[in-house]
Amino acid sequence: MPANSPDSAAFDLNLDARSEVRHNWRLEEIEALFALPFNDLLFRAQQVHRAHFDPNAVQVSTLLSIKTGACPEDCKYCPQSGHYNTGLGKEKLLEIEKVVEQARAAKEAGASRFCMGAAWRSPRERDLEVVLEMVGRVKALGLETCMTLGMVDTDQASRLAEAGLDYYNHNLDTSPEYYGEIITTRSYADRLDTLSNVRDAGMKVCSGGILGMGEAPRDRAALLQQLARLEPHPESVPINMLVKVPGTPMENVEDLDPLEFIRAIAVARILMPASHVRLSAGREQMDESTQAMAFLAGANSIFYGDTLLTTGNPQVERDRALFDKLGLHPEQRDTRTDDERAETALAHAIQRQRDDGLFYDAAQA
Repeated sequence: MPANSPDSAAFDLNLDARSEVRHNWRLEEIEALFALPFNDLLFRAQQVHRAHFDPNAVQVSTLLSIKTGACPEDCKYCPQSGHYNTGLGKEKLLEIEKVVEQARAAKEAGASRFCMGAAWRSPRERDLEVVLEMVGRVKALGLETCMTLGMVDTDQASRLAEAGLDYYNHNLDTSPEYYGEIITTRSYADRLDTLSNVRDAGMKVCSGGILGMGEAPRDRAALLQQLARLEPHPESVPINMLVKVPGTPMENVEDLDPLEFIRAIAVARILMPASHVRLSAGREQMDESTQAMAFLAGANSIFYGDTLLTTGNPQVERDRALFDKLGLHPEQRDTRTDDERAETALAHAIQRQRDDGLFYDAAQA
């Protein structure tokens, strides 16, 4: 049997589908996963998902645009780019109190993480000082904090980490080969350098991509390969469906088949078994059945609220109704220390051994 055939990929996954974490996936292996029969692929993804997560828990985040519009980058999908006329006005950096107010409302609505996004190439010093205070104020509410501010250098990343920022988002967007068709003002290496700076500063990484931008199937596989090569894997992997915004070069691109999108969710779950895979932008256009399949394929994180930076997002009440239909519930934030988590895991392991009859009562011997 050829090593890169779909059947071979399925066989290899059977060896230890529940626990293997790899960073050396070959492109041919990933393409073989994409080529599996749909039911087989979702079954493999569900096996992996259940080995690492509560299959009915979904991590819930809220995203707020803290500075909108006039971005100097030329990302062809983005309504915030200053290169395109999308009717989006330029807004200044939000006041700290307004951000805190929104974060408090997000927590009351059930969010466990509050993400803040600014349309910058990279933050300027005077803005960074304000952003650092935002991090501290939001974190004091008991929320996890995440930011996307464009490129950050080692010093900026260190200062964000010292302020208490938990996650930094910086997407790779697409494959290295297709990247030049989408963005020319920032290189792929620039994106990887930012992720490296974030990781070295001790923050968690949130990084994913956008599907449906006219890329070939091989580009989707190559994007996931790049993400899976990161060591460790990104803790959060947003998989976005392109939202076609009038005025951007992507407004008339052909729609991606929803089943191809679900395949990408499932492959991401298999490649990065311990990461949260986020069903992100484009969810507004998905019906309940498509979203349900995404959760079955291994998605276990969503953005919660009415807007996603500048595009629509399913309203809170709709999300709650969908969760009720599917028997899903928001994932609770784990506030334990590493030592406490390790102690709990050991106690659970001992209990499982007892339950399996591997222990006997020496007093009765």
